[in-house]
Amino acid sequence: MTASHKTASFEMLERLSRTPDDLAPNLLRIAPCVQGAVVVSTCNRFEAYVEVDEPVTAAGAVGVEAVLEAIEQSTGITASDLEGAYAVHSGRRVAEHLFAVASGLESVVPGEGEIAGQVRRALKVAREDGTTSPELERLFQRASQAQRKVKNVTAIGRAGRSLVRLSLELADSRIADWTAERVLLVGTGAYAAVTLATLRERGATNISVYSPSGRAELFAKKHDIVAVAERDYARVATESSLLITCTTATEPVLGPEHLQAQAGAVAGGCPMGAADQSSQLVIDLGMPRNVDPAVAHLEGVALLDLETIRLHAPLEELQATDAARSVVREAADTFNVVGDRQSVTPAVVAFRTHILSLMESEIERARARGDEDGRVEQAMRHLAGVLTHTPTTRAHELAADGRGAEFIAALETVYGISPAAAGAAGAGPAVAASA
Repeated sequence: MTASHKTASFEMLERLSRTPDDLAPNLLRIAPCVQGAVVVSTCNRFEAYVEVDEPVTAAGAVGVEAVLEAIEQSTGITASDLEGAYAVHSGRRVAEHLFAVASGLESVVPGEGEIAGQVRRALKVAREDGTTSPELERLFQRASQAQRKVKNVTAIGRAGRSLVRLSLELADSRIADWTAERVLLVGTGAYAAVTLATLRERGATNISVYSPSGRAELFAKKHDIVAVAERDYARVATESSLLITCTTATEPVLGPEHLQAQAGAVAGGCPMGAADQSSQLVIDLGMPRNVDPAVAHLEGVALLDLETIRLHAPLEELQATDAARSVVREAADTFNVVGDRQSVTPAVVAFRTHILSLMESEIERARARGDEDGRVEQAMRHLAGVLTHTPTTRAHELAADGRGAEFIAALETVYGISPAAAGAAGAGPAVAASA
């Protein structure tokens, strides 16, 4: 099941962004058929990648049901709340979806680079929680490889812009001189560092930082800016012309009480482009929201949040995006072919073992009857090779076409062979959930 800015409302994504860390472990506990789970949760998407020990035809429904139950247990968001807010990918479509996500092709701003690190961190968390699986490991590792290839051989990385960069580009219409801006940065994480670098690229020099978690001094010293103490936060916020919040706090860290402004402006705040009506611009890059929406109603304050930034996201750079999607499709095809061949291998081994076992029995009989020169043995070994060659070749051809299950079914029907591992051909990372 998958929910993203393409399928879900901003409010729903905000609720899902508060998903506790126990969701993946809950998935494995709820459904014994779930072999592994990796959850990717960002400000614009929630995705659960699940390996389900069920035939492909049933894996999608089973996986979605398990994900929905785990979400409800962990967050209180019910299946009815999520209805219409997610999409489901199963089987061979999973790899192409994840590879596209990791490469930034499914982001609000196509080509943005932050998502690649978020995908890698999701796998790391799953490893730490013990919820990953060999097939999910292979899937996510190949996703990182596909992302690097997209970055190296296409222009999507250069064409794409991060949310930070896009938000500051939107602010350009109301800022005449970046060197004159009094900037307050709220947050000290990796995203704050990216924001600071982007501000400096635009010429901002008067920058202060406040940390709700008390890390402002260390961040300020490292980046040569001014740290703001708790007691001075409201005063500096009031005096700043540009405020940017990017913390992981689950509750607002900036509200009307910090800006000390008079309420009474037009509901919804000043629109972008009305620079002459506002003295302060607040950019909220947090998910969940870092800024109390009531700030938008303060006189002289304009609020730009992720929902607004999403609406202003530029059209895709068609040529770059097309080239990137070609790379992703090729990588996904390779991933699926390798996986299919691996899934059919136990059946091929079982088939060849069966034939060779029959051959050895007949060779023993021939020896008992006096095959002293070994000609019968030689002929039988040659025959066994001929008999196994075509079915083996055909098995891998079917697997490459995603039809390996047909070979396994035929093997069971004709020879009564049903290798335990062959049943796994219908399993795999069956569901990619985007909420």
